[in-house]
Amino acid sequence: MATNVVMPQLGESVVEGTVGKWFKQAGEEIEQYESILEVITDKVTTEIPSPAAGTILQIIVPEGATVKAGTVLAIIGAVGEQTAVTTPALEMQTTKIDTPTSIHQSPSRPLTQRLTPVVARMISENNVGDAELAKIHGTGEGGRISKKDIENFLKTRTGVPPTVAVVPPWEQPGTGELFRPTEEVFGKPSSSAIPPLKTGEGSKDEVIPLSPMRRAIAEHMVRSKQIAPHVTTVHEADMGRVMAYQQAHEAEFAKQGVKLTLTAFFVQAVVAALKAFPIVNASFTDQGILMKRDINIGVAVAISDGLIVPVVKNADEKSLLGIARAVNDLASRARAKRLQPDEVQEGTFTITNYGVFGSLFGTPVINQPQSAILGVGTIQKRPVVINDAIAIRPMIYLALTIDHRLLDGAIGDQFTEKVKRFLEEYPAM
Repeated sequence: MATNVVMPQLGESVVEGTVGKWFKQAGEEIEQYESILEVITDKVTTEIPSPAAGTILQIIVPEGATVKAGTVLAIIGAVGEQTAVTTPALEMQTTKIDTPTSIHQSPSRPLTQRLTPVVARMISENNVGDAELAKIHGTGEGGRISKKDIENFLKTRTGVPPTVAVVPPWEQPGTGELFRPTEEVFGKPSSSAIPPLKTGEGSKDEVIPLSPMRRAIAEHMVRSKQIAPHVTTVHEADMGRVMAYQQAHEAEFAKQGVKLTLTAFFVQAVVAALKAFPIVNASFTDQGILMKRDINIGVAVAISDGLIVPVVKNADEKSLLGIARAVNDLASRARAKRLQPDEVQEGTFTITNYGVFGSLFGTPVINQPQSAILGVGTIQKRPVVINDAIAIRPMIYLALTIDHRLLDGAIGDQFTEKVKRFLEEYPAM
């Protein structure tokens, strides 16, 4: 009996996915649970295991197509077995979301219209007003507005949206010349346009299309720098006690199938600091400060085509063993592209360990809508002064970047100092 391979719903709010790559082609045999295709969402890229063993009789949805969850993508069965599934519509579609949204509901559209989170965010970020929204012809299911509809609208949009009243800082009372734009002070640049890409005959250059993950990272980083004033503070910590504890207990952890990495200690230190300074676990909103009660620590993981941040949920409720196990599991599945979208959501603070690549310290970009991110550098033995004597100690730089809308330098320094003390006094007596 033939088995359908369907587009999974990779998370509560994920209603569609894009076929990134087929690992098998029609006519090839496949084992049950062997990876059959790669699915891309706006959150993660993940490999989907085959639901059955057999021969791939038909691939229905080609690479690059975006379809709704539940759509039949391929059929597996015995050679010669008949199939009766037709090719679905492959344009970008949206599905009704039960969570209501109040963003720009147009009088010309029924109030029952529901937008996907991606579309709602695009409307909000680009200040698409009710009058403009009413002119957009929805091509999604039931006439709903899709991501592609918004993108097409923005390409042809001209002028400033009528719902936006922009008052530049240099025009606000009392600012004087302090905030005048660069062009007015130094004159306009010689060329304000970006030259077109030239990859014609004779050119050695080539244009490599952006992967969905790279495009998402780019958009997220630009957005973070645009909306949040970033300030970074750097502290230095002695990792001697942590490394001694790690070496003394790594065999014990290994017996339980867990590799004890330094990342688990950094997570523990951040949890202690967040408990001492809960405002760092909050987010800035126009309505006020959103205090987060859960402590969910994102841990940045470098993978072949970008960076992904799986989240250790409720890290404050876990022991060192529990944190180490969670970090190992999330990191390994991130590299194998087996994370679920829910596992990269709801983070309240992020740690990025660029020290594994030899970097001493950096100025990490905040993972919105969080208010801070901690970067940890490589550990180096350096001479330091202890009780007026020079000693060689394993030192590390801790770089904390904060959202200055919410957090001031004093809080950032106190938070980082708490992390430093936790590491230097490990384990706490």
